[in-house]
Amino acid sequence: MSKPVRVVSANFLERIAEPASRLHSDYLAYRKGDIPQAELIARLPHLAMVGDSVCTGIYISSAWSTFWRARTCCGSNWFLDINPAPLGVQSVSKRLEQLTPFVAIECAGIGALVDREGKRQNFFRRILRTRDFSGQIGDLLAMKRFPDLILISIGHNNVDWAWRSPIDELEQPESRLQLQSRDFRKNFARQMRRLIDHARVQRYRVAVMVYGLINFESYFMGREIAERLRSQDPSRYPHLESTYKYFTSFRPAYRSNLIRLAGMVNEELRAMVSELNRGLGENTNVQLQYSDALATADLSRVELLHPIDGWHASVQGHNVLAEAAFRDLGPSLEFLGLR
Repeated sequence: MSKPVRVVSANFLERIAEPASRLHSDYLAYRKGDIPQAELIARLPHLAMVGDSVCTGIYISSAWSTFWRARTCCGSNWFLDINPAPLGVQSVSKRLEQLTPFVAIECAGIGALVDREGKRQNFFRRILRTRDFSGQIGDLLAMKRFPDLILISIGHNNVDWAWRSPIDELEQPESRLQLQSRDFRKNFARQMRRLIDHARVQRYRVAVMVYGLINFESYFMGREIAERLRSQDPSRYPHLESTYKYFTSFRPAYRSNLIRLAGMVNEELRAMVSELNRGLGENTNVQLQYSDALATADLSRVELLHPIDGWHASVQGHNVLAEAAFRDLGPSLEFLGLR
């Protein structure tokens, strides 16, 4: 299985050497030799992303290229971009670096599902080194330095309602949509309780942001434009049809119910966060929030889709997601003392 990618702000020593830095006293201790650099880095704010391919810079092409890309790519997405500004994506990490140096931890991976832990993955997911939700949460819990801010954007693969559906359910999908939505919430909530229980025993504040699934209704407007362009010029979006091999519900006949299910899932996420917050009580070191920033972002422009598969986000698409995701982080950053 793939392991989280950890990136430290390149200029963190220069930044915390400034007397006005909140970490200046730690820098002085480091310069005196009282603490090693590893300890100094551990004292930086830590930001983690848990998610699926929507949170990565992946796109689909030939089988071998996709396989290699899935196992090696990191950064170049709305959460983390390691290219120096203003190149690449104006990601959440680049926006946050204007406030403070930090450590970014990318756990997201292609094909990740909100799963029932212990269930064996199929061969395809194993060779892609897919880390499902339970595995990504497990990675966070195993870290010596638990993150201060955790962003969660996962579940897009769970709304592929037509995958393995029998004919009668394809024609009458209501009961299946209801069942998938309920199972999604149950599996999601179980992992969230693991995460929150671990966060509550930390000696510092921890903020967790749960993002709703992307705005599939506007997304498919852009996708329909890409399909029309390809029908006029077959050289455009060369792997547009490859989408249907991996995501059955992207087929035009099934899209309306995918949009419905995504909306149902987002309501379950909102209700789940409210329920978990009631259990937190007052005077806690944990802040838990739900954000509809991605669920309401306008993704209808075709240039927001990758020019190879017309499925995953382009650089412009990741910029739109980054702007939306960062906009809702104000209360979390204030809770952590980073604003």
